[in-house]
Amino acid sequence: ATRTKSTDVGRADSGIGQMPARKWRNRASETLSSLQAWEAHRPCTDCGERDLPVETDVQNCNQRRADLCEKCRKRRTERKESVLEFVNTEASYGEDLRIIKEEFYLPMQAAGLLSQEQLLGIFSNIQELIDLNENFLEILQEEIDQAFDQGDDDLMTVCIGEVFLEFVNMLPAFQTYCLQQSSSVNMLNTLEKEKELLRIFLNVSQNDNTALRRMNLRSFLMAPLQRVTKYPLLLSRIIKATTEYHPDHGSLREAKSRIESHLEHINMKTKQEGNTWTLRSFRQDSKKKREVINIEMRETALKTVGWLREETRFVMEGSLQLAQPPDGQWVKKGSKTLKFQNMQVLLLVNMKRVSESSLESAEPGPVKDAVLVLIRDKNNGKFHLLREPLRLSNCIVSTDPDCDDTFELIEIRREAFVFRDSDRARTHHWFRQIRRYSRELGSWKKRRNALPNIMISTPHTRP
Repeated sequence: ATRTKSTDVGRADSGIGQMPARKWRNRASETLSSLQAWEAHRPCTDCGERDLPVETDVQNCNQRRADLCEKCRKRRTERKESVLEFVNTEASYGEDLRIIKEEFYLPMQAAGLLSQEQLLGIFSNIQELIDLNENFLEILQEEIDQAFDQGDDDLMTVCIGEVFLEFVNMLPAFQTYCLQQSSSVNMLNTLEKEKELLRIFLNVSQNDNTALRRMNLRSFLMAPLQRVTKYPLLLSRIIKATTEYHPDHGSLREAKSRIESHLEHINMKTKQEGNTWTLRSFRQDSKKKREVINIEMRETALKTVGWLREETRFVMEGSLQLAQPPDGQWVKKGSKTLKFQNMQVLLLVNMKRVSESSLESAEPGPVKDAVLVLIRDKNNGKFHLLREPLRLSNCIVSTDPDCDDTFELIEIRREAFVFRDSDRARTHHWFRQIRRYSRELGSWKKRRNALPNIMISTPHTRP
């Protein structure tokens, strides 16, 4: 009787009898089993597939690396090896450049074996390549060290493509060196025959200097050519081991495309100069051909304005239709009365460098100048300028509601130009960009968007 009463009291307090309690325990057991089963087969964090091996040991299950399937685990290992190969080979290339300077250039200069002009002819812009390599390698090594410090042993946070694109200005430096390589070797051969002391120095260096690894000067001078042609291969390996969802995947592909386009451009230049040697060739597609043309146009524009490459930014470039109206009444008649011709147009901005330690500072400096370069379509294999560049500090840019498919640029006291693109939205984009820099650089900071025939106050006409 006493036990029965205790049981009744227990039921009254908890409200759970034997049957409900058993059902609850079964349901909890089933839920726990389901959670354990999901834990054992949870999707891979890289690819989302559920082919993870079943782990019976809880400790081993917790130690699985980032919940990766076997395929993605192998891919991460391959990516890490490819990234480290990229950085290590860049360091080895930098060591070869250092040897060229410290074991050949400086001793030959100090001993007076060659004149400064002869040294420049043989070693070309080797100092520029050294500076670029040091800056590039420093950033790469910082990326690696930071990843390890944050516990990223697979180096998944290292973005080689983004870093490469930040240092894309090193590609023209490679081009300068490669185009002078043939004349550099010929000059070295000629001077070695003429100067006995030079010949003795080179022989002794090769045989007795352990830092040279029994290699001669010509072998070291080939290092930049070998390095620039190896970039596409190294980037391809990283791309192959990088999933398309990785934030660096697009930058890696763009970097590979840019370097291949520059190699094709270098080959084209060597053929034009009559050289027989070429760098490693790549299969061209329409995109690469367009990029090669763009590279050549940029070189023409830079040579025309005379700016430093590292201080120049190409804001926009492409094909536009251009017309020169005879008077300011063309708006009433409409753009159909104008005679348009196709033109390649480049909008260049000269930026003041904030920091001398990097090629491209994170914070862009103030705009010093901006120009429009007008280039005729290619004729006889060369580009020709229509006229001297249009300095936007001396121009007014305007548009009219009645001709919203065009915009007009007036050079103060000189000429007027009407531009349009085949795509109206792109025409408006060109207009906004050009107007932005003309307003920023013009002495008349607060002018309104007036009609093309606006009266301009000058010191000669008004006080």
